[in-house]
Amino acid sequence: MPSRSAPVYCSGTVVGDPGQVLAVALQAYIAIEPTGRVIGWNPAAENTFGYRRGEACGRDLADLIIPARLRDAHRAGLVRLAAGGPARVLGQALSLVAVHQDGHEFPIDLMLTATDESCGTVFHAFVTDTTVSRRVSRYAAVESAVNRGLAEAGTYAAAAGRVVEALGVHMDWPVAELWLADTERRLITCIARHTAPGLRLGAFAFTELEPGVGLPGTVYQQSRPRWIPDLVADRTSPRSRIAAAIGLHVAVGVPVHGGGHTQGALCVYGNRAEHPEETLITLLSGIAAQVGQYLERRRAEELDIELARTKDEFLALVTHELRNPLAVITATTALFDEEIGTLDDDGQRKLVHTIAGSSQRLTVLVDDLLDLARLESGHLALHPTHTDLGHIIRDAAQDLTGPLAGKGLTLILHVPDPLPLYADPDRLRQVADNLLSNAVKYTPDGGTITVTAAIDAVHEEITWTVTDTGIGIPAGERHRMFRRFYRASSAIDRRIPGTGLGLVITRAIVEGHHGSITLGDQIGPGTTFRLRLPVKAPLAGS
Repeated sequence: MPSRSAPVYCSGTVVGDPGQVLAVALQAYIAIEPTGRVIGWNPAAENTFGYRRGEACGRDLADLIIPARLRDAHRAGLVRLAAGGPARVLGQALSLVAVHQDGHEFPIDLMLTATDESCGTVFHAFVTDTTVSRRVSRYAAVESAVNRGLAEAGTYAAAAGRVVEALGVHMDWPVAELWLADTERRLITCIARHTAPGLRLGAFAFTELEPGVGLPGTVYQQSRPRWIPDLVADRTSPRSRIAAAIGLHVAVGVPVHGGGHTQGALCVYGNRAEHPEETLITLLSGIAAQVGQYLERRRAEELDIELARTKDEFLALVTHELRNPLAVITATTALFDEEIGTLDDDGQRKLVHTIAGSSQRLTVLVDDLLDLARLESGHLALHPTHTDLGHIIRDAAQDLTGPLAGKGLTLILHVPDPLPLYADPDRLRQVADNLLSNAVKYTPDGGTITVTAAIDAVHEEITWTVTDTGIGIPAGERHRMFRRFYRASSAIDRRIPGTGLGLVITRAIVEGHHGSITLGDQIGPGTTFRLRLPVKAPLAGS
């Protein structure tokens, strides 16, 4: 066996006197006999091709690193060189394709020389893995494709598709994904994914993740790049194990920033294990910055549209919800004044009730506007204590007995007694009143309202749902459900009164309790609201 002073050789035969130079060289070095048998293999070759020196030496080089489709040509070339044929390849830089021990192919640059030694002719190959350098050289094409895609795309989805396609096609990443935050649902969503032809993702193709889960969730939550050199060895996420099972071995993710905060994550997956490469992280971060700027521009445009829409909706609110009750009060007061001498007690009582009803509508509107102002200034006060949500829900339902009976509605309650939690009972009663009164208002005569609540002991939270068989929310408007002054077109068309503030305030109260409210999927007519509320008081500082 060779001494440590000549570690690149496989036997006692020493070719030349490389000493420690080749042993510490960053470039892969391979020595072979004219037959193709490997007799030299340095540590850089181990890193490049995956075989230890003891595994490589004595074997046919073609079987080790030459793709099967090219092996016959490789062996024929060696025979010609050994027989003294044309040596055009000697001393020339060649761009070839090699195969790694794990089976993936990658590009290399190779310089081949030959020396006559005491043991005969020896071919020396100096090899450089050009995967990273080729990606860098393609960056200009990627940047151009991304810029063109963002400029030409008419929607978020189209723009995202162009971005991941550019990364996948031009930089040879088998999988590229763009994830964006869904702040209302507290999730991140994959809005675009590029997959190399023939690659089956199976269970890897998640469409939603919680912040902190998997590479996209971790990058988004921590707001910094992450490189997983070897997914096979990664134990931080089940998704890494799924990726490794389908032939993905490296993963890189960078955050997408825009508007002063993290908006999502751009992630790519490769088919070979790789050590972190700062240049690639920088390139990907540049692409992510372009995406972030695009999102910021689109958000600004949408904000302008939303402000104009909010103005129109506020004017509609003033016109219908403020002006109409005032008109009723004014007209009824004038009638009272004109006919006070002719009205009996019942007549006067009816007019007073009319005035009181319109005054109550105005009071509700003013209270909602004040709550909205407190919400937007961050001063929506909560006074939590140990309370019973079941009692709150049943009391709110009891107060709606009259309206339920008036429309022939059926109310089904599946609410255990007690249902303890730490919360503000007055604010939760406001939530219950908003949700139940909306269900009554928007459910046609003879419909059904179902309320369920239960404790999830595992997550230490209460799940509370309110479902009705009412007019529902048009699919294209669901994303606007919790915006101030928004009212569904289905309600406006039916001239059902409302302020468009109740759900905004409801969500603020729920989130003030560290909970969440979402609009559930609905089969058939109607609407479902799903709330989650923690049972215990949040830890200090959370």
